[in-house]
Amino acid sequence: MAGAPGVVERYLRLGLALGRHVEGFVDAYYGPAALAAEIAAMPPSAPGALVGEARALLAALDAGEPLGDPSSPAGTGDEASSSATGRRRWLRAQVVGLLTSARLLAGERLGYAEEVERCYGVRPARPEEETILAAHRDLDAVVPGSGPLAERLVAWRESQAVPPEVLLVAVSSLGEDLRERTSRLFGLPEGERVEWVLMRDKPWSGFNFYLGGLSSKVAVNVDLPVLSTSLAHLVAHETYPGHHTEHCRKEVGLVRARHWWEESIFLVGTPQCLVAEGLADLGLEVVMGERPERLVAEHLRPLGVPYDPDAVAVLSQAEEALGSVRALAAFRLHEDGAEPEQVVDEVARLALQARPRAEHLVGFLLDPLWRSYISCYVEGRPLCRRYVGGHPERFGRLISEQVLPEDLLEPV
Repeated sequence: MAGAPGVVERYLRLGLALGRHVEGFVDAYYGPAALAAEIAAMPPSAPGALVGEARALLAALDAGEPLGDPSSPAGTGDEASSSATGRRRWLRAQVVGLLTSARLLAGERLGYAEEVERCYGVRPARPEEETILAAHRDLDAVVPGSGPLAERLVAWRESQAVPPEVLLVAVSSLGEDLRERTSRLFGLPEGERVEWVLMRDKPWSGFNFYLGGLSSKVAVNVDLPVLSTSLAHLVAHETYPGHHTEHCRKEVGLVRARHWWEESIFLVGTPQCLVAEGLADLGLEVVMGERPERLVAEHLRPLGVPYDPDAVAVLSQAEEALGSVRALAAFRLHEDGAEPEQVVDEVARLALQARPRAEHLVGFLLDPLWRSYISCYVEGRPLCRRYVGGHPERFGRLISEQVLPEDLLEPV
């Protein structure tokens, strides 16, 4: 590329350079291969230099320097279009997140809530334990069996494990149904495809590795038994209409059609992640309705997978409130300085989880890459649900356009 790099190329370079320091920081990249090869061949930049580059990039955005898309022969892309202002606003928010990650990498210390806000564009609130205990009372009235609630709920959950030998068949069956519904509602580009794999020793339960070219490899973590109660949500979240669908539609509509190459990289620690996780968490109810349990049962029962749609329907709404335990655990670890073993006990008690699952969550929160990422789930779905407000066309915007967390607060 001749001449000085434009803002978009500098953004790609900064993200790739940060990825040299933190494995997994670059969640996806299908931008110019030569650029990635160049960054990979260089010695990793010093964290302090990355802080300086992020600050300079913010100044360039504020000064109106050319976007300079790497694929544009003239290096200008749609610079003069009315969309340029929106792109600059979106890019600036991502760069603030990258600057925060660079500062942390350089050894600066930030409070947990400040780190989340600067990375993801939303300041998290510490959940009230009483709200969680109110969910316990709701669950106590409906969880089958007798004895302590935690024991009953854990026993019921673990009884809903998917037999390992049919796991891939089950996710494929659900995936095809969700794909058809997503295509009918929003459209899918021709040639998109998903490959399912099983993995171990990961901090997450599922992960979408978007490879570019409309292709995703989606991994399911089988360190712990995969529960039928959450299987449809996992499939929808990672594929249709979640991460895979968003990546494909933006690759076609923004990168290929408009040369917005900033969309060819997906970086942890940016507001892009909060919107992506929020819409992915919302996806199942968008395409299957608020109560999808009977539709899910049609896929699981023929495979011999234990799944009681009536019980799942009754329990799922109350259990959603328990998701805030994840945020409370993050505050306990990173604001209060609580010992991890103590937080494991608290998670097991408040989230009504078996101890191995509580340990898995705390391990996720102790990972430097993921510790603040949990807010993308806790804060993302309520914001996206409020924004969509039951209108599929608004969800269609989330999977097709550049949207920031603050945009989700627009009047419905």
